[in-house]
Amino acid sequence: MTAAQVSAFQANGGVAPAIVATLLLGLVFAVLLVWGVWAMRTAYVGWAEQRLSLRQFLGVVVRFVALYLVLTFFLLS
Repeated sequence: MTAAQVSAFQANGGVAPAIVATLLLGLVFAVLLVWGVWAMRTAYVGWAEQRLSLRQFLGVVVRFVALYLVLTFFLLS
């Protein structure tokens, strides 16, 4: 952003663009982690009650870890 754009953003929003970007990234990762815990807990309950196989349970865990790593790579690099 140019200096004029940053100045206009701060004048209208009251905060720096970097703070907003950090807040949005934090929100994205917080939602991702809450969703991941919910998904893994639900899969664990299904596995414990023998409605899911161990392979299906591990599939949920691996997919969540892969999604987290990909988002971390793209959003934080």
